[in-house]
Amino acid sequence: MIKYNPKSWFQLIFAFHKSDTFRILWKELIYIGLFTILIAYLEIELFPGATFLSELVAVYSLIGFVISLLLVFRTNTAYDRWWEGRKRWGSMVNDTRNLAIKINMLGLPDEDRDFFQRMIPNFTYAAKEHLRRDVKLEELELTETEVQELVGKEHPTLHISNLMYKRLKSLKTQGKLTEEEFLLIDKNLNALLDSLGACERILNTPIPFSYSLFLKKFIFIYVTTMPLAFVTTFGYFSALIATFVFYVLVSMEVLAEEIEDPFGTDDNDLPIDGLCLTIKKNVNQIFDSVHNVLR
Repeated sequence: MIKYNPKSWFQLIFAFHKSDTFRILWKELIYIGLFTILIAYLEIELFPGATFLSELVAVYSLIGFVISLLLVFRTNTAYDRWWEGRKRWGSMVNDTRNLAIKINMLGLPDEDRDFFQRMIPNFTYAAKEHLRRDVKLEELELTETEVQELVGKEHPTLHISNLMYKRLKSLKTQGKLTEEEFLLIDKNLNALLDSLGACERILNTPIPFSYSLFLKKFIFIYVTTMPLAFVTTFGYFSALIATFVFYVLVSMEVLAEEIEDPFGTDDNDLPIDGLCLTIKKNVNQIFDSVHNVLR
């Protein structure tokens, strides 16, 4: 995720970052410009008396209003997915802190404390890789036995949560954990799984294909036929107008496509790598600080 100062107007206006839609669409802009110049040439040279086409301006104004409504809906839908993903990862940060504090205050043996100190951050790191449709164990703190158990697992995050529940059940059986304490811890573990499930819903439910396909075709037809209405007034400059309109409309679609899947590594995706690191630091701080006090 790109961090920037929103008050630096001129710096942002004249900056051409690699995520800027102009750098993404420059080839398409050239193609559209050449194509609309061809349309303008044919209208000027072959149909110079077709002044009735200028009356289409009112029609294109109405269609432009319809496209604007569609793009507003498209952008809002994509941003809602991005923002819900951010809220869910914010909930993970809070739930991991609460979970670490509750477990650490039970006065468990060092072996059990070390287990949860490793597994709580492991859950978030595994969730991050799962949402990116990848399975990497390098960032996880695992014993050799745990690595062997996780190898080949399609959903390591669920296996890690299962390991934590097994350890809690064992502690409860040994009398080191009361029923009330188990229920308090279970609340935060369930909340972590709920947040993961919500992120999976965002990831696996993209905008309907027909809607996305229609919007792309609508924009393309609208822009490429626009010179028909503007050539009689602006001549070949109508190609510049059409190219600029194409840049504005398609940029909104490109940005919506990028943020509707907020868990990847694009510049505008959520900073979940940093959130995982924050969770790990917080959990280690909680366990280490209380451990030093107990000593």
